[in-house]
Parts: sequence; structure tokens; C-alpha cells
Amino acid sequence: MVGSIKIKKMSEQSSHARAEQIAMLSWDALRAEVVGCRACSLYKTRTNAVFGVGDLNAKLMLIGEAPGANEDKQGEPFVGRAGQLLTNMLRAIGLDRANVYIANILKSRPPNNRVPSLDEVKACTPFLLRQICLIKPQLMLALGRVAAHFLLSTHASMASLRGNLFHYGVSKIPLLVTYHPAYLLRAPKEKRKAWQDMQCIKKYLTQGKL
Repeated sequence: MVGSIKIKKMSEQSSHARAEQIAMLSWDALRAEVVGCRACSLYKTRTNAVFGVGDLNAKLMLIGEAPGANEDKQGEPFVGRAGQLLTNMLRAIGLDRANVYIANILKSRPPNNRVPSLDEVKACTPFLLRQICLIKPQLMLALGRVAAHFLLSTHASMASLRGNLFHYGVSKIPLLVTYHPAYLLRAPKEKRKAWQDMQCIKKYLTQGKL
């Protein structure tokens, strides 16, 4: 029992040291660290690490759950049908995909697109935190339930999260929540609600309030 406690403490110290090191990395060094990461077992099954894409000075940062099959194949977040829908959603409020930054909580695809495990999320969290710190977005958008629950440390329903302005982290970055594009492809009737969410994004970026 004592031995297991010591091992746990050593593991926690190692994780803390790793997080501190990642928090100091430049963009290029951060990307290299993600590509070479073996902090969880997902590196064994992924095709490509999916770092993130977009404007490094973006006002809006979009965060999803984890890469899917298309993302794993291409090494870029939100491609395929879901990615095209997201691009169209952004265009509808006058935003170009190249002018926002898009990332996922996980940088490697979980097999069969399963929900990420707690250990996998913990391993990838320092990468996302560094991306947020480097970009310093004016507004963050959580895409889907899993991303929203992670970023807001909540288990509240999407219905109660949508349409409300939250603040993320010690910097209190404004954060909104909407449906994941892949969900909208499965439930097209919800696109009307997603359009309302996009209008909230546009209003906040132009007026600084909802």
C-alpha cells in the first residue's frame, strides 16, 4: 500500500513537471512535442497527431473533443463532412476558417471514436492550455457536450449551456457553447439552434456582449 502511494506521488510530480515544461514552449516546439507525444497509449493507434490549425492571432478559438477518422488521416481538425459544415457555419456569420483557430482537447484519435478517457484528457490538457495561452483569444467556442463539460468542469445539459456566456480559466476568457458539427449532421433539426449560437458569436465579436 505504501509503495503504491509513493508511485502515485511520483507520477503526479512527473505530470506536474511535464505540464510546466509544456507551458514554456514556443509554437514550433509545442507542435514537435505533440507529434512525438507518447504520454498515453493513443500514439500506438493513431495515423497522425492532430495539432490544430488557423490564425495564431485569432480572436475566436474553437475547441472540439477529439480527432475522428478523417482528421486522423489528414492530421488536421474538423475535415470531412463535419469540417465542411463548420466552415459553412463560420462563413454564415462572415468568418473565414483561416482567420480563426481550431483545435481539439485530444490530439490523437481514440479508437472507434469513443469518448476520451480521463487519463487521455489529462495527458493532452497541457498542450491545449499552451495553445490557449499563446493565442489569447477574445472568445472561445466549445463544440459539443464533451468539450463543453471539460472546459467548464460541469455535467450540465447542452440546453442549459447554450446561449450563456461563461468565462474560462484564470484569464476569464469569454466562452460560448454550441453543438458539434458531427452531431448536427445526425440531427439536422438542431441546426436552427446552432444558427442562434452563431449569431451570439457574431454579436459578441462585434459588440463585446450578448
